[in-house]
Amino acid sequence: MTTMAARDATMFWLSRRTTNDVFLLYSFAETDTATDELRAFVAARVARIPDLRIRLQEIPGDLGYPRWIPAEFTSQQFVHHRPDGLSWHALLADLGELLGTGVVATEYPWRIHVFRAVHAAPRSAGPVVVVVLQLSHALADGTRAAAIARALFGTVVDDAVVHSTPGAPVDNSAYHPVGPAKTPTHPVDSCGQPCGWIARRVDPRVLGVLRFPGQLATTAWRGRAAYLAQRELADRTAEGEVPAAATGFAPCALNPAAAVIDHTVRMLVVDVDDLRIPGKTVTVVALTAISRALADYLAERGERPERLGTALPMALPAPSPARNNYRGLSIDLHINEPDLRIRANLIADELAARRERALNPLLSAQDRVGEVVPAVLAVRDVDRADLDNVPATLDGNTVVSSVYRGPGDLAFAGAPVLFTGGFPALGSVMHLTHGVHGIGETITLSVHSDPRVVPDPDRYLQLLAESLDAVVAAHR
Repeated sequence: MTTMAARDATMFWLSRRTTNDVFLLYSFAETDTATDELRAFVAARVARIPDLRIRLQEIPGDLGYPRWIPAEFTSQQFVHHRPDGLSWHALLADLGELLGTGVVATEYPWRIHVFRAVHAAPRSAGPVVVVVLQLSHALADGTRAAAIARALFGTVVDDAVVHSTPGAPVDNSAYHPVGPAKTPTHPVDSCGQPCGWIARRVDPRVLGVLRFPGQLATTAWRGRAAYLAQRELADRTAEGEVPAAATGFAPCALNPAAAVIDHTVRMLVVDVDDLRIPGKTVTVVALTAISRALADYLAERGERPERLGTALPMALPAPSPARNNYRGLSIDLHINEPDLRIRANLIADELAARRERALNPLLSAQDRVGEVVPAVLAVRDVDRADLDNVPATLDGNTVVSSVYRGPGDLAFAGAPVLFTGGFPALGSVMHLTHGVHGIGETITLSVHSDPRVVPDPDRYLQLLAESLDAVVAAHR
């Protein structure tokens, strides 16, 4: 039994108001293995993966943070869709429907969707098996989710899952591979300290009431430390020691003040060699291509804004008890620079500056405040958060999530992996998001959109493909 970290609990509470699950797609070559055997394969792997053998338990009255408790794999967590097979286009339509759903983490925080005999898929002349791993965002962020998938589909030797990559944290701004997830082995309270046998023997509501005064005092103490750190950060920024904070972006046609009406998905799968530019990461190349495609798409609709930016999640290198261990970067896409070489350099510089500021230790003081806020106050803030209106300034007009998911040595019951994709969630602010996910020698650019914003997703995908070619060509 483990008490959830405050940040993970926030993700769970948000899921009660909006869909925010994490979805990972893996395409494998089709196999002769029967579906029942595939289900048995998943069940056997799950037995070795601690992250997949837990579920969430709420504390009555929100007097304490929810807890992770043991849970066994159930048949409901393996869903076989379309047993007669389907086309790739039909799969994308089904995937759009899936992206509008959410797991109930108190029942099970993950499930796996299997589509067999998918024909006309990228990277294969024959049929493929498409697997979609759906996880509660409380269970994992994008990096941890990729590590869970690697444990699920990785090589097994001597009855143990063998990971092909080291256990170092992922820096997605440099596009490094993921390693295995690390699961806390001891119960922790909301301050991150061991709570041992007390948590197992005392009513959690009683513990919540007893902790409340101490948590308030700690919140106040850490709040003062955060205020002083904020002042020091401002001073150092003014002196030029730390990059300035991002200025934010005005909402545009990509950010209507309206609920998401539907979900559409498109994917562009390319060889990693086609994106290699000396001195540029895959993330920078993708961001530059997205900047051009977005500007061109909006211009075709007569809606080109003066500036465009993206929110980019960056995995934090420091270990954390939280399963969501990242910080959002706000990146200017420099759409007014016509030279794509110069634009790529500007984006690379912007990414480096935002990353440097995000990793400044002074920012962690604010994080430490959130770790100790009493649960009853934290959940109140989530419930009262305005999710229906678009603020005057945004961290980005779109979201780009970029993670390299490791070598292409994964397999589903012996069937080799072909490519992988991912789909950051939509919301009242973000009606268009992008995934940049690689495995082995393939990179997939995924587009997740609301038809209200992107009524012709195939045209946008075409512009994205043309923009990738243009960015690469500009560097040769």
